[in-house]
Amino acid sequence: MDTVPVMPEPVLPSTARQLLARTARTQREGRAPSLVAGVVRDGGLAWSAARGEVPEPHADVQYRLGSISKTVTAVVVMRLRDEGRLHLDDHLEEHLPGTPLGDRTVGQLLSHLAGASAESPGGWWERTPGGSLGELGLGPSDVVLGAARRFHYSNLGFGLLGELVARLRGTSWEDAVTAEVLAPLGMTRTTPRPVEPAAEGRAVHPWADVVLAEPEHHAGVMAAAGQLWASLTDLGRFAAFLLGDTAGVLDPATLEEMTVPAGVDSSAAGWASYGLGLQVLRVDGCTLVGHGGSMPGFLAGVFVDRDEQIGAVSLTNSTSGVDPLVFGLLTDLRAAEPRIVEPWTPAPSPLPLERLGVWFWGPSPYVLRAVGSDLLHLGPLPGRSGRASRFSPRDDGTWVGLDGYFAGETLRIAEDHLDLDTFIFTRTPYDPGAPVPGGVHEHGWQ
Repeated sequence: MDTVPVMPEPVLPSTARQLLARTARTQREGRAPSLVAGVVRDGGLAWSAARGEVPEPHADVQYRLGSISKTVTAVVVMRLRDEGRLHLDDHLEEHLPGTPLGDRTVGQLLSHLAGASAESPGGWWERTPGGSLGELGLGPSDVVLGAARRFHYSNLGFGLLGELVARLRGTSWEDAVTAEVLAPLGMTRTTPRPVEPAAEGRAVHPWADVVLAEPEHHAGVMAAAGQLWASLTDLGRFAAFLLGDTAGVLDPATLEEMTVPAGVDSSAAGWASYGLGLQVLRVDGCTLVGHGGSMPGFLAGVFVDRDEQIGAVSLTNSTSGVDPLVFGLLTDLRAAEPRIVEPWTPAPSPLPLERLGVWFWGPSPYVLRAVGSDLLHLGPLPGRSGRASRFSPRDDGTWVGLDGYFAGETLRIAEDHLDLDTFIFTRTPYDPGAPVPGGVHEHGWQ
């Protein structure tokens, strides 16, 4: 369906000056031939600016997105999953037979956990025209690690996912992402090849202020890893999508699933990880979701803070040397115009009040409390260390963990104890009347 244009409230003049100052420094110190950037809230660009040789309107000039294309590809894969056409645990061989990665799963490919080679064989696909999957000539050497052993970023893996999309949809990858993602989001200035006005890719000499034109071509089967071009307005619309304005393209629960880090403890103070087609980063105490992009001649970035409901986007036509801008823009916006949260209001408890409060895992005190009317939180007393998770109700009266150590685990609540994945919490430390694993010594506490 078509989206209705959104006019977000513009940033304050003082904020705009701060954002412009950062953007100007980044362009000058990084020697970017041109740079456009913006911040996103309320469904679209709340501020944008251009530096260098950029025609107006600057927000309509196309730049190459590079690996942000991977996220667009991943959205279509997740749509196929939601339709029941595939499962994330399916082996690639079930949908794309004949590759050396046939025993790796769709989910592993989406999370860069499949052990696929970082690049496709032959000439570097980012600077040479591409062909079909068969023309890649994949072999055993394109599998470099065991499955699910470690994160290993793979452009090849997303080339294979693009081919999977094309075969299951019975069309080209380009037509699939355009029909299912770009058009419904109103991203009419996002295309597989540049459409004027479009910036020309440049390399900047490291020791002199001279530039060199970079080549542009169709990457063939590798297009799904980095082919798309977009304007700043369109990239801002995609940031709004990542913030939850999905326009029916994806179920919000599926988008949330894509943002869950794979193979990383997300409760740690600082980390960088990958979800399902999305980078997930912890920066200055905030969790950011999005993707960076680079191709010869171009750098791009789109990252959002889903908690604060703000995002930042940037596009430049330089192969390298330009520091990431989006993180600083988010920091500036967060500091200058902090989000005013909704007021707290009373809500009915999802459990009888007598079931809430202090419970003990062995001698360690924990607190079970209600979060609104439909969630529970179990965690250590303030100031104490321990595992913490939120839980949502199931129809059978049990609760399922949403995050932390107990994500996916089942919580059963009885009158005298909590049963959580063999962990028994009791009203008093090692209550002899509760089913404590291993029992309680007959002499009790002495």
